[in-house]
Amino acid sequence: MFDHEEKIDPKDLHIYKKGLEIYEVVDHICQLIPDDDEMLGHVKGVMLEDAMLLTVKVAGATAGQLYDIKMEAATIIRKAAMELMIQNHALDMFGFEHVEYFKIVRNLLEEYRLLFIDWVSKFDPQDYIIDRWGLLNPPGVGPFDHDPDDDIPSIGFDDL
Repeated sequence: MFDHEEKIDPKDLHIYKKGLEIYEVVDHICQLIPDDDEMLGHVKGVMLEDAMLLTVKVAGATAGQLYDIKMEAATIIRKAAMELMIQNHALDMFGFEHVEYFKIVRNLLEEYRLLFIDWVSKFDPQDYIIDRWGLLNPPGVGPFDHDPDDDIPSIGFDDL
């Protein structure tokens, strides 16, 4: 009846640790951006936010159990990583003089991607709530499928 699955501390996960490493490198690069450059300042904010999502969303997904919630976090992580991967173009376009340092971030993101694939493969597709939008369901489950939980009779206050 109760799931006594051992709770995992996200800080123990390799993907979480790699996300922290990426954030630290991005933060160091961002410290090189002049405070008075409005355009690079915007890029800096986007980069730091994307880098932070790599750990925040892993922690959130680790705290939950439902497949669809974990997949939602994974989708946000993927989007943040993909956006972070191309920020060197914005840095270059707005005249950041140390764009070459961004190669370090891109290499770390590739390592993160491999850890991400492994992490997502461990999500339990049997522990889900049907996503009626149809995007985050486990394989073989559709948005219009019957939910067996709908067959469980509910007792309202009027029934007591």
